[in-house]
Amino acid sequence: MAGQGDRARGAAWQLLRAVLEDRQLLAEMEGEFGPLADLTPAERARAARLARMTLRHIDRADAVLKPHLRKAPPPPVRALLRLATVEMLQEAAAAHGAVNAAVALARADRRTGAMAGLVNAVLRKVAETPPAAWDALPPQRLPGWLRGRLDSAWGRAAVTGVEAAHAAGAPLDLTPRDGDADALADMVGGVALPTGSVRLHGAAQVSALPGYAEGAWWVQDAAAALPARLLAAKPGERVADLCAAPGGKTMQLAATGAQVTALDISEQRMARVEENLARTDLSADLVVADALTWSPPQPLDAILLDAPCSATGTIRRHPDLPFAKDGASIKPLFALQAQLLDRALDLLAPGGRLVFCTCSLLPEEGEKQVAATLDRHPGLSVRPADLPGIAPDWRDDLGGLRLRPDFWPDRGGMDGFYMACLVKSG
Repeated sequence: MAGQGDRARGAAWQLLRAVLEDRQLLAEMEGEFGPLADLTPAERARAARLARMTLRHIDRADAVLKPHLRKAPPPPVRALLRLATVEMLQEAAAAHGAVNAAVALARADRRTGAMAGLVNAVLRKVAETPPAAWDALPPQRLPGWLRGRLDSAWGRAAVTGVEAAHAAGAPLDLTPRDGDADALADMVGGVALPTGSVRLHGAAQVSALPGYAEGAWWVQDAAAALPARLLAAKPGERVADLCAAPGGKTMQLAATGAQVTALDISEQRMARVEENLARTDLSADLVVADALTWSPPQPLDAILLDAPCSATGTIRRHPDLPFAKDGASIKPLFALQAQLLDRALDLLAPGGRLVFCTCSLLPEEGEKQVAATLDRHPGLSVRPADLPGIAPDWRDDLGGLRLRPDFWPDRGGMDGFYMACLVKSG
């Protein structure tokens, strides 16, 4: 019977192959029928971590492997070599354990069994790589379709910084239900960030942290916590959170005392919103509907529209995205975002406000989208973003906020986001 480490490595190998060969997203494989289904919680966590770590460092692994390969091996073998290389050189795993496990996995699969000897020979040479040589390799490059766009938008230095942030991964951020970041930081052993979130560095089991069972906080990247703060909902206001799942922003809005309607097109995703609200003892009206056709009983005072987007701002958390998506797959989203903006503005009462946001690094899903909306809607204005902890250079000329993963490099970065508060003429 395989040991727990081998089971986790085997599942990580399956995850990698699905991403690299079939362009599947990791989130699509975490259900009851995926590669992680038969693993213990600890094994599942390790397998997912190994897969994500390998995806963050594939370029570096390939650079180390290249001198030891006369030709490119079949994709399943290549994925196994990459996995073991990253485990040894990035995670400093014991070489004998990683090599032996990789050889055993190769032998156990009829498609790779004949190449177990190659796996053994190559990985023994890889194990001799000096740590300094690994550390000197450049970070994983973004795919060409995305790198070119970001280079044009933000410049080469910014792109290099973004890639370094992606390679480093993301810490765990929490949003306090009562807004007291200092008290929550003391409770969980984290650090209060200037914008009001709490950050924990290092691995942590979320459900075991103090305050989880009591609903004192929820997991939410520091950047993702800012749109609801920018909306600044007030007690008694009629507020809608469109495209609400998984519910972090809904909980922020509900905690203000506003009358919140949370809407999402997916019944399954809305179930997560319901679970999160129950744990935190917060309330909102939950609606499963299409935001393009839904109408509230009366005009709304405020709307938060976290629109479907490329999610390119979350690659440091989801390193599978560059391998599973391409430029063609995101272009239809630009038109959808414009439709959602126009529809949401129709639902606002005169003088109402709408925060539009996307977890994207692309100007087409942020600055350009807002500029086009202002052109289509005379009388619409942008309320300049003025929030605690915001650096002046995060603001753009329109009055919105452009956030990037290379910001806060000394604190561990943040997700890429764009957000702007639009005010309807009264």
